[in-house]
Amino acid sequence: MGWFTPYKRRANEFNYTPRYYDPAKEAREQRRAELRGERLDDNSEYTPGKYIRAQRDARNAKTLQRNKNNGGGKMKMWTMCVAIMLLAVFVYMLVPRIAAIFDMAHNDSSASRQHQQQLEEYEEFNPYAPLIIVPNDYEEGDEIEIIEE
Repeated sequence: MGWFTPYKRRANEFNYTPRYYDPAKEAREQRRAELRGERLDDNSEYTPGKYIRAQRDARNAKTLQRNKNNGGGKMKMWTMCVAIMLLAVFVYMLVPRIAAIFDMAHNDSSASRQHQQQLEEYEEFNPYAPLIIVPNDYEEGDEIEIIEE
């Protein structure tokens, strides 16, 4: 039962100091960057999400610039229209064929049912049973002769 202890545990704490940190060099690099206009707001204090927002803003500016240069969403719109038209043609040509395949399968199954019924009728035939003769090719007045051996 190592999970339940009456004493509160603390996380490990480390006293880390960088070995090769040179504050003069850091200040020099910051001044040079400010003179070049690269990092103007680095002297301000860090706020949560500052770097993420900066990356998002840079990405949005880059996307806007690219859209202005090459026509923007017009190309996407035309591509999407062509894709929808191709899909419509594909469906128009393919759906009747798929329906025909299912219809053939249904007809084959009904034909196989008829064939199965014929086989059952054939299997029910008993050669020793008396035959029932139904006269259908006689004219009235003709006599039918049945000869039994």
